[in-house]
Amino acid sequence: MKLSVVIVNYNVKYFLEQCLHSVAKASSNFDCEVFVVDNNSVDGSVNMVREKFPEVIIIDNHENLGFSKANNQAIRKSKGKYVLLLNPDTVVEDDTFEKVITFMDKHPDAGGLGVKMVDGKGKFLPESKRGLPTPIVAFYKIFGLSKLFPNSKTFGQYHLSYLDENQTNKVEILPGAFMMLRKTTLNKIGLLDETYFMYGEDIDLSYRIIKGGYKNYYFPETRIIHYKGESTKKSSINYVLMFYNAMVVFAKSHFSQKNARLFSILINFAIYFRAFLSIVKRVTDKISLPVFDAIIIYVGIYFIQNYWAHSMVFEDGGNYPTEFLAIVLPAYIIAWLTSVYLSGGYDKPINLFKIFRGLFGGTIAILVVYSLLDESMRFSRAVILLGALWGYIAMTGSRLIFNLLKFKGFKIGEPVNKRYLVIGDKVEAERVTKLLTTIETQPAFIGLVSTTPNNDNTFIGSIDQLKEIVGIYKINEIIFCAKSLSSSTIIDKMSNLSLQDVDYKIAPPESLSLIGSNSINTAGDLYTMEINSISKYTNKRNKRFLDFSISLLLLPAIPVLLFFVQQPIGLIRNTFLVLAARKTWVGYCNTKSNKINKLPSIKKGVVNPANALNVLNLKDDTLNRLNLLYARDYKIKNDLDIIFKGFRYLGSHSI
Repeated sequence: MKLSVVIVNYNVKYFLEQCLHSVAKASSNFDCEVFVVDNNSVDGSVNMVREKFPEVIIIDNHENLGFSKANNQAIRKSKGKYVLLLNPDTVVEDDTFEKVITFMDKHPDAGGLGVKMVDGKGKFLPESKRGLPTPIVAFYKIFGLSKLFPNSKTFGQYHLSYLDENQTNKVEILPGAFMMLRKTTLNKIGLLDETYFMYGEDIDLSYRIIKGGYKNYYFPETRIIHYKGESTKKSSINYVLMFYNAMVVFAKSHFSQKNARLFSILINFAIYFRAFLSIVKRVTDKISLPVFDAIIIYVGIYFIQNYWAHSMVFEDGGNYPTEFLAIVLPAYIIAWLTSVYLSGGYDKPINLFKIFRGLFGGTIAILVVYSLLDESMRFSRAVILLGALWGYIAMTGSRLIFNLLKFKGFKIGEPVNKRYLVIGDKVEAERVTKLLTTIETQPAFIGLVSTTPNNDNTFIGSIDQLKEIVGIYKINEIIFCAKSLSSSTIIDKMSNLSLQDVDYKIAPPESLSLIGSNSINTAGDLYTMEINSISKYTNKRNKRFLDFSISLLLLPAIPVLLFFVQQPIGLIRNTFLVLAARKTWVGYCNTKSNKINKLPSIKKGVVNPANALNVLNLKDDTLNRLNLLYARDYKIKNDLDIIFKGFRYLGSHSI
């Protein structure tokens, strides 16, 4: 057998499915075995592989063994002359395997090989080729010198950035996402070091290949897409700790005691420095705008209350007490900004009405509390009302100025509905279009593009005219049908359009997912396009706020409400379970099929959309449709309507 492909999977079912489709195409012309080692995924990955890829050999672990142990499980069972360690978040070209095997056959000195990797936007990934992270190389990387001087052989060692990305070269370190290994080399140097749980094992193995007398090659004559890390975001503190600690393990294993100590000092400094920067950035991103709002509102109201006190309240001289400025005014501002936040006033893009709605709601809440206070603690309704007016002027004015100055994140207006192109043959393009209209509530435009020139009016053009079509129709996103197009063609088109502001997704054959890489943070983060309205952060926040508010309203009224629900004791139990975030008031309908597992996860509901219809024994198809509609187009209004119409079921044990 020529090749054994080993894929370690952990909770990335949709990416694994796409990867296996590309592997099947790439291995269709020669004898190849494929292993999927699953590290105790809970997303249905194993069942998906068994149903759609029965030829794949599955190793189903009942705990997360880590990357090294999982790969070694399959390597020990493999029969191929070559072993390919492949990440599940990759797509290989149709001729990738043939090209790398041919190269390895012609270069018996090659112990390992890596290929050219691009991200989900078609851009070259510098980690395709790397040098050994010696203490000095690590120093250049940590302090940014490698980025400042990428063409320098001295400073550019980490990513070998001075080497042409389109030329085959000997390298020191192979990327773990695609490691082509000669089986005889592994027999000589040993398998992956199981000391490493995640990260560092590729560096260790690459270095041992060189120490074993073999060479590692960077081979750019074939490419893969690598979406880069769903479960471990590279900006997270957890990633920083795991990655750099793996580097310490590597240094202790392969460097002299002196160099290992120096390396450990550098690494520990890097860990704390990067962790500090990560924390500062996250906190700053979250609180900078509310803090700015709080300051300008406070300053404005300071002058308002000063004028009001001297002109209206204390005409003979005097001021509001110190407690007003020190305690009461900050409490007002916290109430206003909290209300604005809950109203969606800090969501992007900016919606000025949501700011008004939040300030209005906050003002009402302040006035209600104000009316309940003792007379000695009531300072001035006028200052509250004038303060709210100033808050709206200040908050909207600042955002309008930031928008005019084109500051990032200060675009004003509703989200623009996207304009799509779907590229594929007629049958597959229409299937994906139907899937897209199920996922996207109101796409502004969907155009079909054929894989070859033809006169079918279903298509607005062919793939050869893609650049012109994108410009004329002002396209935001392109969806490639993997069943109709080769991976090489998809990567070519992504790379050719990489300078245009277009996002890309790939629709695997017979799949219910669209997979791409257009996260709000980086082009490298994974993104699965599914039924996702209810799983958006703002909707999850609003749903939890509604659950909490309704529970608080129900608590004092329970003695009366017990006469209006079917299971009175259940109402008490459910109220406390919702308060504790163990349940939600509105969840999915309970169905006999497993389609509910394909929807975004939410907590178990007390009532569901079917309760609002007051119809018993609805068919499973109807219940699934209700769930789909509820998840796709979530609104607080929908929850309120379901709760109101299904009020008598609020004591139910479960949906």
